[in-house]
Amino acid sequence: MSKPRTRWIVIFAIICALQFLVLFGAEEPVADAASSIDKADTAWMIVASAFVFFMTPGLSFFYGGMVSVKNVISTMLQSFIALGVISLLWYLVGFSLAFGDSIGGVIGNPTTFFAFHNVGLNPHPSLAPTFPLLLFALFQLKFAIITPALITGSFAERVKFTSYLIFMCLFSLLIYCPLAHWTWHPDGFLRKLGVLDFAGGAVVHMSAGFAALAGAFILGKRHNNQHQPANVPFIILGTGMLWFGWFGFNAGSALAANGLAVQAFATTNMASASAMITWVMFDALVGRKISAMGACIGAVVGLVAITPAAGFVNIGQSVFIGFAAAIVSNLAVYYRQRTSLDDTLDVFPCHGLGGIVGMILTGVFAKDVGLINGKFETFQYHMLALVIVGVFTFGGSYLIFKITGMMTRLRVSPEDERLGLDISQHSETLSTEDFGKVTLATEVGFNPQTTPIAKAAG
Repeated sequence: MSKPRTRWIVIFAIICALQFLVLFGAEEPVADAASSIDKADTAWMIVASAFVFFMTPGLSFFYGGMVSVKNVISTMLQSFIALGVISLLWYLVGFSLAFGDSIGGVIGNPTTFFAFHNVGLNPHPSLAPTFPLLLFALFQLKFAIITPALITGSFAERVKFTSYLIFMCLFSLLIYCPLAHWTWHPDGFLRKLGVLDFAGGAVVHMSAGFAALAGAFILGKRHNNQHQPANVPFIILGTGMLWFGWFGFNAGSALAANGLAVQAFATTNMASASAMITWVMFDALVGRKISAMGACIGAVVGLVAITPAAGFVNIGQSVFIGFAAAIVSNLAVYYRQRTSLDDTLDVFPCHGLGGIVGMILTGVFAKDVGLINGKFETFQYHMLALVIVGVFTFGGSYLIFKITGMMTRLRVSPEDERLGLDISQHSETLSTEDFGKVTLATEVGFNPQTTPIAKAAG
């Protein structure tokens, strides 16, 4: 066994201390026998939470199939590891920062629900009126998990794994939780202004898109950014998992088993279908071949764009939202590729701009309060929200990347990048040839954690 490094001793000691803190400080969730819990709503929200959980493994396949073969495992792990890291952060303080007692409409009181204190099996009058608050906390957890995972597509194939873990924690606490509070807490200042974000167009997708843009600027270009996708079937599988999970993402945001959930379910499907077909037909129109990857990207862009609007628009409007977002994102991907900006998997053109299009068109089409109904105020505040969220998320993420860079190197070394992050960061590989090299080296006493390459990465 190799000698552990001091920083890992400190980190593991902190983890051990937290275990004892929550072990002896946690309270047993108790349901009040007199409380009114709607069984249908509770059952649906359990299912919806499981659907949204499924999206993060789906994202790992979606992103993993797009990168080069030597970076598949590292890219997939960057999404998958969020299931563990964000779950613990959310339990300790994240949920409280997002949904605790409001401090000026800006952030939740970190002590309100610290370590799920007061998060029990009874309903909450404003957050979860018909099902247990604990279930609401778990449903919202899945949104918090996938948001930093989305960002990884922008700096794939060159980010140091430990620096990503630090960034993910800081982003979740300092960017995601405040945005969730502003938009979804009853006393959040954007919500009180009348900004509508049904399931996360701004909170999830715009924030991920602008953070991704900041990451691409900070980390710079890859040394070789020309490659073939490692596994197109992975991309198709990941898209199917995302589309499936998105029904829980959007329809679950109705927070009830009712007609609004059905409406959101329908608009989610139709926007994605519209965007997928629009994307591949637009490719054909401008002289590109119809591709499986194009169809998958188009479908996801439609899902992104309908997210803020899902419960506020009709099916015809959802089809148009998918159509508009597909054209905007398709053009953005095309022109981004002709710049020096290396957003590896086009997170900003697809998620950032997809979320922006969705938020704008929510302000246009929202039932009773949209611009199409002669109501200018909602549209006006949506435009203001776009500016606030964009500036806060890009600026905040840029600063977090800088802080992370002061703590540890952000990028892997050029040699590690050449070898691929699977081997240099994790000593694992999909390639049979590279796997043979790792196996042979191990058999002759090679320790992947003590090589010059591993030391440079670590």
